[in-house]
Amino acid sequence: MTDYVFPPSDPASLPVIGTQARFPVRRIYCVGRNYADHVREMGGDPKRCEPIIFTKAAEALVESGCEIRYPPNTSDMHYEVELVVAIGPAGINGGIFGYGVGIDLTRRDLQATAKSKGAPWSRAKDFAAAAPCSDITPADQVDLSGAHIVLRQNGEIVQHGRLSDMIWSVEDIIAQIGGDMDLGPGDLIYTGTPDGVGPTVAGDELEGGIEGLAPIRVRIV
Repeated sequence: MTDYVFPPSDPASLPVIGTQARFPVRRIYCVGRNYADHVREMGGDPKRCEPIIFTKAAEALVESGCEIRYPPNTSDMHYEVELVVAIGPAGINGGIFGYGVGIDLTRRDLQATAKSKGAPWSRAKDFAAAAPCSDITPADQVDLSGAHIVLRQNGEIVQHGRLSDMIWSVEDIIAQIGGDMDLGPGDLIYTGTPDGVGPTVAGDELEGGIEGLAPIRVRIV
């Protein structure tokens, strides 16, 4: 048995629909600029940009039903609802274990400052509880063709789109990340958000949904 200088943290994981076993999370990849209308609302040109790939620590993951404390050093945290792809062993369902619904929380003011300086987005994207995600639905239990994605803030729809609106498909994203980075079993990919992103404040209830998948519900406190 390995002797550590202090006890290591338990690995991040998510419940899996239909089983008591949990999905172990190794790392989180996120895709930016993957819905044309969102690229436009952020001031970009969808015809000339490829998706931006960034990461969040697995420790930023939180499950549905959690309360999320409003983070420090920001007055402008935004929600971004996304399809999440859970990567499993190669050869099983094309390497896709299953799917979930995630919310990419962003400290937008810090992101804007970083962009203006040409600096990385790490402080804007990777902070405590910045990656809420629903239970994982195994890939062989769901058909996402034609599925819609939606986010409700206090019961009101604020984001809505179709997964078919993605500029880069799930297969494209997996090929791009897998060909350039260390993509492997246990990784989650947040695949980008439709337009309608906006601020969230303490007291808000956020609920993200995709047809056929378990929803993600969190409360900002």
